[in-house]
Amino acid sequence: MAKSEQPHIYVQRRGNHLVPEMMTDADLIQRLPLGQRIKVTVSEGRSPAKLRLYWSYLGRIVKACECAPSPEALHDVVKLHTGFVTPVLVKGFTVAVPKSISFASMSESEFDDFLATAEKWLVQTYGISISQAFGEAA
Repeated sequence: MAKSEQPHIYVQRRGNHLVPEMMTDADLIQRLPLGQRIKVTVSEGRSPAKLRLYWSYLGRIVKACECAPSPEALHDVVKLHTGFVTPVLVKGFTVAVPKSISFASMSESEFDDFLATAEKWLVQTYGISISQAFGEAA
């Protein structure tokens, strides 16, 4: 984090109030001057657990099907086949560049949509759903 950048404060909505998610968030809020106007930019938090599940799912498909050299390579294939790309013009040709699924690039609901689309394509292509990859426990 750059020196001029403020740390993020995570809150949860309870009724009409925003409540700090953790003690560190409460501590950061306590440092704000009383009565000062504060700008809040709203964005949904992403679930690291869902992202780990996705990468583990890709890893299990790679291991079971030997369809790609790595989960990262399969990830790029998934993005290309599901249309999760940005078209870029290079020397008169349109090239599909895979988009990012990073926390900064998409909201949790957008990631949920991507995950559902990816799983649908992976099931059609390799015949393995998330629940099958994890023994029906996912």
